[in-house]
Amino acid sequence: MNLEEIKKAAIPVCDEFKVKRLDMRRIQMEEWKQLVRDTITDPIQLAEILDVEVDVIKKVSEEFPLRANPYYLSLIQEKEDPIWRQVIPDLKEIHYVAGVDDPLREEEDSPVPNLTHRYPDRVLFYVNYMCPIYCRFCTRKRKVGDPHSINQETIEQGLQYIREHPEIRDVIVSGGDPLMLSDRNIDSIIGSLRAIKHIEIIRIGSRVPVTLPQRITPELCDILKQYHPFYINTHFNHPREITPQAELACTRLANAGIPLGNQTVLLRGVNDDPEVMKELMIKLLNIRVKPYYIYQADLIMGTDHFRTSVEKGLEIIRALRGHISGLGVPHYVIDAPGGGGKIAVTPDPVVSFDDEKIVLRNYEGNIYSYPSMPFEDFDG
Repeated sequence: MNLEEIKKAAIPVCDEFKVKRLDMRRIQMEEWKQLVRDTITDPIQLAEILDVEVDVIKKVSEEFPLRANPYYLSLIQEKEDPIWRQVIPDLKEIHYVAGVDDPLREEEDSPVPNLTHRYPDRVLFYVNYMCPIYCRFCTRKRKVGDPHSINQETIEQGLQYIREHPEIRDVIVSGGDPLMLSDRNIDSIIGSLRAIKHIEIIRIGSRVPVTLPQRITPELCDILKQYHPFYINTHFNHPREITPQAELACTRLANAGIPLGNQTVLLRGVNDDPEVMKELMIKLLNIRVKPYYIYQADLIMGTDHFRTSVEKGLEIIRALRGHISGLGVPHYVIDAPGGGGKIAVTPDPVVSFDDEKIVLRNYEGNIYSYPSMPFEDFDG
C-alpha cells in the first residue's frame, strides 16, 4: 500500500455508529474495481449498513439516483454529519423551493452534445455519466447517473468540434467523473486531445481522489503523465475527506508532475464554518493540493437546502486572509445563473479611493493609505 502502509490502515470511525457491517480493514485494502462492484445503489442495501428510512431513500432516488461506495460510506461518523449529508438522499431534494435543472445554461452553450463552449479559448467536455458517488448537491443532477446522456458518438462529435476550432487552447474534461472510465478509454480521450495541435492545456475535473482514491493507481498515473501540460482539479469539501488513502492518491498524481487544484463547494451543514474551511485549506496544502475555488452553491433543482448566504462565504474568506498562507486562500466565486460564467466575490478592503490616495483595511481591521499615483505625477 505504501504511505506508511496507508498510515497503518487507519480510517477513524465512531464505534457507536451503525457503519458497523462494513469491514473497515478490507475496505482500506480493497482494489478500486471491487469497491465499484460493491457500490450501493439500492435503498434496501443502504439500510443494511446505515440507519436510514428506506421509504424516504426510495422516494428520493426515483428522481435523483443513489450511488455510494463502501470507502466513502466508511467516513461517516454519525447521522447527518458532513459526509452523510453529501451522499445520503434527503427528502428535501424533492421538496422544491427554488432552482432549475440547468442553472448555468450549459446546454444553451453546447454547439454539439456534451460540450460547452462558453469562454472564447476553452471548452468543457463531458465524457462520462458515472461518478464514484452521486453527490446530493451536484450541479449536473439533470444528467449525471443517466447512461442515455452520453455515448461514443457524442464523444467523437466533441473531439471533432475541438479539432475544427483553433481558437480553443484549453479543454476541461468533465462528467460525471472522467477517472471512472477504464485506463484504455482515458488514454484514448486524453491522447486524442493531445494530438490536436492547437490544444495547449488539458484539465480533468474529478472527485475520484476524494471519494474513490484507490482508483489513482500507478498505472493510471503513468498514462496521465504522458500528456503534459496536464492538470487535475479535485473536489474536497471537508477536512475528514483527507484520509491517508486520499493523501496517497494525491501524492501519486503530484509525483507524476500533475499540478493539483481544489474546487470546494460551500455547503450548509458541511463546511459553512470558518474554522472548518481553514482546517480544510491547510490540510490541502499539506497534501500538495492548491485551493483554487470556493463555489457559492448553484441554483440547482433539489439542492436549496445546501445553499448558504453569500455573506457566509465572504465571512469565510475574511477568516482565511492573513490567517493562513496566501497559497491556501482560494477565489470565492459565483457561477452566474444564466450562463454568465464565474465571477469572483471578495470582501471589499477599499475604504476610500481618490486621485491622491487609496485607503485600505487589512485583515485585522487596521487602516492604511497608499498614494494613488507616482509622486512625480502629482500636480505641482
